[in-house]
Amino acid sequence: MFALLSILVAAPALLMILLLDPRLILPALSLLFFSDAMLTALLALAKSGSATVGNISLWDIAGAFTMMGCAAAIFGEPDQVALLFGQSAGQHSDAAPEIVTPSGRAGLD
Repeated sequence: MFALLSILVAAPALLMILLLDPRLILPALSLLFFSDAMLTALLALAKSGSATVGNISLWDIAGAFTMMGCAAAIFGEPDQVALLFGQSAGQHSDAAPEIVTPSGRAGLD
Protein backbone atom coordinates (compact mmCIF):
# COMPACT_ATOMS: atom_id res chain seq x y z
CA MET A 1 0.00 0.00 0.00
CA PHE A 2 2.69 2.45 1.02
CA ALA A 3 4.89 1.47 -1.93
CA LEU A 4 2.01 2.27 -4.27
CA LEU A 5 1.62 5.72 -2.69
CA SER A 6 5.35 6.30 -3.07
CA ILE A 7 5.18 5.50 -6.76
CA LEU A 8 2.11 7.73 -7.18
CA VAL A 9 4.15 10.66 -5.88
CA ALA A 10 7.65 9.93 -7.18
CA ALA A 11 6.85 9.15 -10.82
CA PRO A 12 4.80 12.30 -11.58
CA ALA A 13 7.19 14.47 -9.55
CA LEU A 14 10.16 13.18 -11.55
CA LEU A 15 8.32 13.80 -14.82
CA MET A 16 7.45 17.34 -13.71
CA ILE A 17 11.05 18.10 -12.84
CA LEU A 18 12.29 16.76 -16.17
CA LEU A 19 9.61 18.17 -18.48
CA LEU A 20 8.31 21.42 -17.00
CA ASP A 21 9.81 24.87 -17.04
CA PRO A 22 11.56 25.42 -13.67
CA ARG A 23 9.18 28.29 -12.86
CA LEU A 24 6.21 25.91 -13.05
CA ILE A 25 7.52 23.16 -10.78
CA LEU A 26 6.28 24.51 -7.42
CA PRO A 27 2.68 25.13 -8.53
CA ALA A 28 2.60 21.75 -10.26
CA LEU A 29 4.01 20.01 -7.18
CA SER A 30 1.38 21.74 -5.07
CA LEU A 31 -1.38 20.34 -7.28
CA LEU A 32 0.25 16.91 -7.20
CA PHE A 33 0.50 16.85 -3.40
CA PHE A 34 -3.09 18.03 -2.95
CA SER A 35 -4.39 15.40 -5.35
CA ASP A 36 -2.31 12.71 -3.65
CA ALA A 37 -3.67 13.85 -0.28
CA MET A 38 -7.20 13.48 -1.62
CA LEU A 39 -6.52 10.00 -3.00
CA THR A 40 -4.84 8.90 0.22
CA ALA A 41 -7.72 10.22 2.33
CA LEU A 42 -10.23 8.38 0.13
CA LEU A 43 -8.15 5.22 0.45
CA ALA A 44 -7.96 5.66 4.23
CA LEU A 45 -11.71 6.12 4.36
CA ALA A 46 -12.24 2.93 2.36
CA LYS A 47 -9.77 0.94 4.49
CA SER A 48 -11.23 2.23 7.81
CA GLY A 49 -7.91 2.37 9.63
CA SER A 50 -6.66 -1.12 8.77
CA ALA A 51 -3.64 0.11 6.78
CA THR A 52 -0.99 1.12 9.29
CA VAL A 53 2.74 0.63 9.54
CA GLY A 54 3.85 1.01 13.12
CA ASN A 55 2.04 4.08 14.40
CA ILE A 56 1.59 5.71 10.97
CA SER A 57 -1.77 5.42 9.25
CA LEU A 58 -3.01 6.50 5.84
CA TRP A 59 -4.61 9.53 7.50
CA ASP A 60 -1.17 10.64 8.68
CA ILE A 61 0.21 10.32 5.16
CA ALA A 62 -2.75 12.28 3.74
CA GLY A 63 -2.00 15.02 6.26
CA ALA A 64 1.67 15.04 5.28
CA PHE A 65 0.75 15.37 1.60
CA THR A 66 -1.53 18.28 2.48
CA MET A 67 1.25 20.02 4.43
CA MET A 68 3.70 19.56 1.54
CA GLY A 69 1.10 20.89 -0.91
CA CYS A 70 0.59 23.95 1.28
CA ALA A 71 4.35 24.51 1.52
CA ALA A 72 4.79 24.28 -2.26
CA ALA A 73 1.89 26.70 -2.75
CA ILE A 74 3.32 29.16 -0.23
CA PHE A 75 6.79 29.14 -1.75
CA GLY A 76 5.43 29.55 -5.28
CA GLU A 77 4.74 32.95 -6.81
CA PRO A 78 1.32 34.03 -8.16
CA ASP A 79 2.86 34.65 -11.59
CA GLN A 80 4.01 31.03 -11.67
CA VAL A 81 0.47 29.81 -11.02
CA ALA A 82 -0.84 32.08 -13.79
CA LEU A 83 1.75 30.63 -16.17
CA LEU A 84 0.77 27.09 -15.17
CA PHE A 85 -2.85 27.76 -16.09
CA GLY A 86 -1.95 29.50 -19.34
CA GLN A 87 -2.66 33.10 -18.44
CA SER A 88 -0.22 35.84 -19.17
CA ALA A 89 1.60 37.17 -16.15
CA GLY A 90 0.86 40.78 -17.08
CA GLN A 91 -1.79 43.12 -15.78
CA HIS A 92 -5.35 41.79 -16.02
CA SER A 93 -8.37 43.78 -17.16
CA ASP A 94 -9.86 43.79 -13.65
CA ALA A 95 -6.74 45.32 -12.11
CA ALA A 96 -6.55 49.00 -11.27
CA PRO A 97 -5.43 51.06 -14.28
CA GLU A 98 -2.01 52.62 -14.22
CA ILE A 99 -2.17 56.38 -13.84
CA VAL A 100 0.40 58.47 -15.71
CA THR A 101 1.00 61.93 -14.25
CA PRO A 102 1.87 65.03 -16.32
CA SER A 103 5.50 64.56 -15.29
CA GLY A 104 5.48 61.25 -17.19
CA ARG A 105 5.89 59.06 -14.12
CA ALA A 106 3.50 56.24 -13.39
CA GLY A 107 1.86 56.16 -10.01
CA LEU A 108 -0.67 57.82 -7.80
CA ASP A 109 0.34 61.43 -7.04
